[in-house]
Amino acid sequence: MRVVEKAQLMSATEIDRTLQRLAHEIVERTSELDCLVLVGIRRRGVPLAQRLARNIQAILGRPVPVGSLDITLYRDDLSTVAPQPVVQAGDIPEVNDRDIVLVDDVLYTGRTTRAAMNGLFDLGRPRRVLLCVLIDRGHRELPIEARFIGRDVQTRPSEIIEVRLEEIDHEERVMLVDRVS
Repeated sequence: MRVVEKAQLMSATEIDRTLQRLAHEIVERTSELDCLVLVGIRRRGVPLAQRLARNIQAILGRPVPVGSLDITLYRDDLSTVAPQPVVQAGDIPEVNDRDIVLVDDVLYTGRTTRAAMNGLFDLGRPRRVLLCVLIDRGHRELPIEARFIGRDVQTRPSEIIEVRLEEIDHEERVMLVDRVS
């Protein structure tokens, strides 16, 4: 299978502007900012969480704890991900009685978010868990929704949203691509 680029959905400037807006929304909708923790879902959720934390720090004048969560062991489609689970230690601040904002690049079926919540609750009992995504593309299979959404993009099942970030991909943009047999 190969993919064909159909359209650029966001440029580097648009990603940056969207993350600034999301940071303001998180600050406005969080009642106890001292209890706020951002947790990025590996891979691309981690740099997005780190950028959001920098933006929130610029707003508040103080740092916000940031962690990362590898959900590989919690995936219900593990047999299609890899033959053996890969264990990678996540760097997670204290979660008990905290407002956790899970950060991911694309929300699709909801299975990644469910897996992340399973991993998070294995670490403790947060006061509440909210989801922040750069792109919500619909097609949910589970009753999961994001509280903070950068952009809604309606897609067909054959289409894929590719978020490319400088920290991982050495380029910065969001693309709509189509799977071609």
